[in-house]
Amino acid sequence: MRKEDKNAIIEQIANTLKEYAHFYLTDIATLDAEKTSELRRACFKEDIKLMVVKNTLLKQALDRLEGDFSPLYDSLKGSTSIMFSNTGNAPAKLIKKLGKANDIPSLKAAYVEESFYVGKENLEALVAIKSKNELIGDVIGLLQSPAKNVISALQSGGSTIHGLLKTLSEK
Repeated sequence: MRKEDKNAIIEQIANTLKEYAHFYLTDIATLDAEKTSELRRACFKEDIKLMVVKNTLLKQALDRLEGDFSPLYDSLKGSTSIMFSNTGNAPAKLIKKLGKANDIPSLKAAYVEESFYVGKENLEALVAIKSKNELIGDVIGLLQSPAKNVISALQSGGSTIHGLLKTLSEK
């Protein structure tokens, strides 16, 4: 491969890394063509981009980005595929769902919510991560809960008082 071609591929990988907020490094080498197509379809449905890369080119692309991605370098062995997503836990859920049968795709490492997760033992933690929008929704729900309880008590209390007054007036 010519140096110009390698530079173009490295630049493409670096641009894709910049485009997505989260990425997972996985190993899908042992999948046959049918299973790989099934994985690509599942990724498409979940709005996850799947890319198979050479480890050396990925390392060079990571070096071109701002920040220190050195914790991921030890995971760049063997065959590597990258799952890109703007939802932090979507690839983890997909890996868990598809990996139940044959442990493929297997998680090598992940960069989620500006943190590094190295090793497949972190898969459960990655599945449990909530996105910023989910956390904001939880906080808003918690803030609204006391106000809803007060309004509900006032509304139910009003009908109770009204019922009591009506009963007294009828007597």
